[in-house]
Amino acid sequence: MNFNNFLKSLFGDKSSRDMKLIQPLVEKVKAVYPEIQKLNNDELRAKTKELQHYVQSSADEQKKQIEELKAKIEETPIDEREDIFNQIDKLEKEVLDLYEKALDEVMPTAFSIIKDTARRFAENEETIVTATDFDRELAANPANDFVTIDGDKAIYHNEWTAGGNKLKWNMVHYDVQLFGGIALHQGKIAEMATGEGKTLVATLPVFLNALTGNGVHMVTVNDYLAKRDSEWMGPLYMFNGLSVDCIDKHQPNSEARRKAYQADITFGTNNEFGFDYLRDNMALNPSDLVQRKHNYAIVDEVDSVLIDDARTPLIISGPIPKGDDQMFEEYQPLVEHLYEVQRKQATELLAEAKQKITTGQEKNDKQLLEDGFLALYRSYKALPKNKPLIKYLSEDGIKAGMLATEEFYMANNNREMPKAIEPLYFVVDEKLNSADLTDKGTAWLAKQTGQEDLFVLPDITSQLSALESQTNLSDQERIDKKDELMSHYGVQSERVHTLQQLLKAYTMFNKDDEYVVMDGEVKIVDEQTGRIMEGRRWSDGLHQAIEAKEHVKVEAATQTFATITLQNYFRMYHKLAGMTGTASTEAGEFWDIYKLDVVEIPTNRPIARHDLDDRVYKTAREKYAAVIDEIEAMRNAGRPVLVGTTSVEISELLSKMLKMRHIPHNVLNAKLHQREAQIVAEAGRSENGLGAVTIATNMAGRGTDIKLTDEVKAAGGLAIIGTERHESRRVDRQLRGRAGRQGDPGSSVFYVSLEDKLMRLFASERIAKIMDRLGFEDGERIESPMISKSIERAQKKVEENNFGIRKHLLEYDDVMNKQRTVIYEKRRHALMGERIGMDITNVIWDRVVSIIEKNDYEGAKEEFMKILAMEIPFTQEEFESGVRSELEERAFQDAMASFKRHTDRIQADAYPVIKKVQEEQGAMFERILVPITDGRNIYQIPANLQEAYNSEAASVVKEFEKTIMLRIIDDNWKENLRQLDELRHSVQNASYEQKDPLLIFKLESVKLWDNMIDDMNNRIANVLMRCQIPVVQEVQEAAPEQHAQRYHEQKEDIETRAAQQRAAHQDTREGADRINHTPYVADRLPRPNDPCPCGSGKKFKNCHGKNL
Repeated sequence: MNFNNFLKSLFGDKSSRDMKLIQPLVEKVKAVYPEIQKLNNDELRAKTKELQHYVQSSADEQKKQIEELKAKIEETPIDEREDIFNQIDKLEKEVLDLYEKALDEVMPTAFSIIKDTARRFAENEETIVTATDFDRELAANPANDFVTIDGDKAIYHNEWTAGGNKLKWNMVHYDVQLFGGIALHQGKIAEMATGEGKTLVATLPVFLNALTGNGVHMVTVNDYLAKRDSEWMGPLYMFNGLSVDCIDKHQPNSEARRKAYQADITFGTNNEFGFDYLRDNMALNPSDLVQRKHNYAIVDEVDSVLIDDARTPLIISGPIPKGDDQMFEEYQPLVEHLYEVQRKQATELLAEAKQKITTGQEKNDKQLLEDGFLALYRSYKALPKNKPLIKYLSEDGIKAGMLATEEFYMANNNREMPKAIEPLYFVVDEKLNSADLTDKGTAWLAKQTGQEDLFVLPDITSQLSALESQTNLSDQERIDKKDELMSHYGVQSERVHTLQQLLKAYTMFNKDDEYVVMDGEVKIVDEQTGRIMEGRRWSDGLHQAIEAKEHVKVEAATQTFATITLQNYFRMYHKLAGMTGTASTEAGEFWDIYKLDVVEIPTNRPIARHDLDDRVYKTAREKYAAVIDEIEAMRNAGRPVLVGTTSVEISELLSKMLKMRHIPHNVLNAKLHQREAQIVAEAGRSENGLGAVTIATNMAGRGTDIKLTDEVKAAGGLAIIGTERHESRRVDRQLRGRAGRQGDPGSSVFYVSLEDKLMRLFASERIAKIMDRLGFEDGERIESPMISKSIERAQKKVEENNFGIRKHLLEYDDVMNKQRTVIYEKRRHALMGERIGMDITNVIWDRVVSIIEKNDYEGAKEEFMKILAMEIPFTQEEFESGVRSELEERAFQDAMASFKRHTDRIQADAYPVIKKVQEEQGAMFERILVPITDGRNIYQIPANLQEAYNSEAASVVKEFEKTIMLRIIDDNWKENLRQLDELRHSVQNASYEQKDPLLIFKLESVKLWDNMIDDMNNRIANVLMRCQIPVVQEVQEAAPEQHAQRYHEQKEDIETRAAQQRAAHQDTREGADRINHTPYVADRLPRPNDPCPCGSGKKFKNCHGKNL
C-alpha cells in the first residue's frame, strides 16, 4: 500500500467526504417525499405556488425599502444620491442572500415535487388537472403537444416531441441523482458518469431556483441540445406553473428573445448568452435590452465551456480603414520557397545522419556518431513533424542519442546552440509552438528580395536615444524624425510578424488535422470533438496566414466594437454550477478561476467496464496494424467497437485500412459532423453476430447515449479502442466513459506508439530505453500498469503547462475586463437614466479638479473656458494663495450652476414649441426631434411628445444628456478597444528586449485608460456645458424608435483577433456632413468667416452663406 492509499484508508478521499456532507440533505428529501406522493395532481401544483410565494415573500421588507429609496431619488439633490444608490445595492444583495436561505429551507419539498411529477408522467399516459389560464396559453401553442384542454380540465400527456423526435417519458430520479441535484444547487460542479442522466438531474436545482422568479439559465454547448432539452424537460416545469423558453429559437434583439429571458427557466447556448450580453451593452434604448440580471446558471459539459473555451473571446466587430491592406498574400510565395528550401535541407540532413550513425555504430567511431546525431538534431530542429524523421526516431537508441546531443548544446543557458542551428534557415520549437528565423534565413531573404533589413526589427530604443542626444535639431525636426522612426518600426514589426505567422502556418499546422478547407474557407477543427468550429478564427493573423498558404480569400482585418471571454461572462452570475462526466482532472483550475468545487457523484449501478493497460508499440505502423487486428477480433466476437482518434487524418487512415479488409464501418469526423448524433447512437448495435464498427474523434457525440442490446451485453458489451493518448486525461476518460453506461459491460484500451505527439514530447525516452534494453522485435508491445502511469504523468505535465498558458492569456483579458466593467456600468446608467445625474456631476467634478491640479492660473483660465465654457471663478491671487480643496468646491458649485442654467434654458425654450405642437397637432405626432447644439454640431434628440408635454420638456433634457453620454462613451470605448488590440500585438516584441510583454501591456493599458477617461470627460463636459436650442421655426417628426443594429458576431479562437465581415455602424449626429436647412432671422448679413447665426457652429460661408 503506498502512502496516498494509506492516507485514504485513514481519512477517506474527497469524494466520500463530499457524500457524507450531502447525505443528510438527501435523507430530508426522502423523508418529505411520501407526503408529496399522497397529494392529488391539483394539490401538487398548488404546493409549487405555495413554495413560490414563501420564497419570494422572504425578502418583502428589503424589497419595500428598495422601492421607497427609489421613490426618493428624484427629490434628492444630485450630490447626495450616491448614498441612496449604495443603500439600494446593499439591500439588493441582502434580498439574494435571503432567497438562498429560503431555497435551502424548501429544497426537500421542491425536489420531491419535481421527482413525483416525473413519476406521475412515467406511470400515467394522461395526468389530468384543473385548467388554469397558464395551461390554456400553453395548449394554444401548436408546438406544445404535451397538453390539451378538455372543458375545465387540462390533460398532460406522457408523450411529446423533443428535438424533432416523439419521446415517451419513462424516467424517475434515482437517489444518486438527488446527490447531484444538491451539489448543483450549492453552486458546485457535479461530475457524473456517462449515462447517469445529467439532464434529468438538472431538473431538481433548476426547478428549485426558478421559484425566486429571478430566472435560471440552463447553458448547453450547441443549439440542438438547447432546443432538445427545453422541449424534453420543459413539460415537467410547465406542469407546475413555471414558464420555459429557449433563446436559440428566436432572433437576436427580437421581442421573442426578450420574452425568452423573462421566462422562469431559459435554455440556450453559451455563445448566445454571451453575445446577448454584448448586444445589450451596445443598445441605444432601454427597450432593446433582453437580459435580466445574471442570477443562476447551470453549465452542461462545463469542462468544454469553462476550460476549453474559457479564453475564447466572443467578438462583435466592424470594418476598419484599410482592413484589407495586409502583407500575407504578398509574402506567402517567399515563405513557401523558404519552407521548401529548408524541407529539402532537412531531408538531406536526415540522410546524412542515418549514414553516419549506421557507419559509426558498425566501426564504433565516436566522432562519426557525434556528427551523425548532430545532423539528426539539426533535421529535428528544421522540421520536427517530418514523418521519415519521426519514424527513424522510434528505432533502437536513436531518440536517446539525439536527446543527449540536445542536452550538450542546451547546457550553460544554450551557449553552444548557435553552432547547432547555424546551417538552418529557421528553427521550429514544437513545444513552444514557435518558428523563428535564423541569421542564415535572414541573409537568404535579403538575397531574394535585394533588401538587407527588410525582415530585421530596428533597435528602436537606441535610435530614439541617439535622436534625443542630437543638439543640432529643432523641436519640430526632432518630432518629425521621431515619427518617421516609429512609423518605420511599425511597418517592420508588421512585416516580421507576418513572416513568423506564415512560417508557423507551414510548419505547425497541417490540413485535415488542425483545419479543413471547405467552400473556399479555412475552418478550424476542434481537437477534442473533431467538430468544425463555424465562425471561429485563430488570432494574431495566424488564420490569415493559413488562408494565404491554402490560396483562399484572405479576410480583411476588422475593429472590435465589443468583446468578452466566456470565462469573464460566466463569472458575472450570482450563483454558478456545472455538470459533466469529466471534471476532476481540472478541479484545481475550476477552483482557482471560478471558485467552483468539483463533487464526484457515485454511479447508480457499479461500473462493470474493464479498463486495460495501455499497449505501447515502437512505430505508428505497428500500432495501427494491431488496432485493425483488435477491431476485427472484437467485431467477430459480436461486440460493437468504438474507435477513438485524435484527428481527421488518422480517422481516414484507419477507414482505408478497414476498407482493405472489407470491414463495414461508420466514420465520424469534422467532414461528417452533421450526422454526429445518428452515427454515435447506432454505435452499440450488432447484426448477424457481427458488431458495428464506428470511428470517431475522442469526444464526439457528447450528449448522445450509446445504448446496447441484450445480445451485445451478453457478448461483452461495447469495446472502446483509443488509437492515441490525448494530451489531456479528461479527454481520454471521456472516451472510456462511452462504455459501461448504467452498469453495462464493456472494455477500453489505448494503443500508443513512440511516434505519437505526446510520447515524442514527454514520455518516450525512458520507454524507448526499456524497449531497446529488452530487445523488442517489430510488432511486439509493452503492456504494464507502470507504463500507463508513466503516460498519465506525462499528460499531467501537459495539463499543468496548458493551465499556465490559459492563466497567462486570461490575464490579458482581465485587464480589458476591469475596464469593460466600469464602462458598461457607466453606459447602463446613461441608458436607464436613473443614475445619469450622478455620473454627470462626477464628470464635472473630475474636470474641475483636473484643471485646478494640473495648471497654473493662465492655463486654468484657458481650460475653464475651453472645457467648461465658463470664466474662472477666482482671481490669480486667490488661485495662488487659496486652499485647493476650497477652490475646487467653489469652482464645482459655479460649474453646476452654469450647467443648470443651460438645461433650464433648453427646457424653457423647448416647452412653448412642444406645447403648441401637442395642443394643435398632438394627434399627428407620437415622437418629435428636438435640435440641440453645442455651437459646433446640432444633435437631433428624439423625444416622446406626450412625455415632453407632461414634464414641461424636462424629459427632453434627460434624453439629451442620455444621447450625449451614450454616443461619447461608445466612441471612446471603441477607440480604446482598437488601441488595446494594437498594444497587445505590439508588446509581443518586448520579449526581444528581455522584457515581460504582459507587464508592459498592463502598464501601457493603464495609460490608455487614463487618457480615454480624460478625453471622454472632456468631451462630455464640453458638449453639456454649451448646450442650447438653436433658432427654429418648426418641429420635425422623429423616425420610429431606433433599435439595436445587427453587427458581425463571431467566436474567435484563442490564438487570434482576426478578420470578420463588414458590420453596420451608424453615426446619428447631424450637421457634420450635410447642408443645414434651419431657417434664421438676422438684422444684418454676417461676414463670410463669422459663425452662422443658425447655430450649426460652421462658418457662414460654409452654411447659409453658401452661393451668396
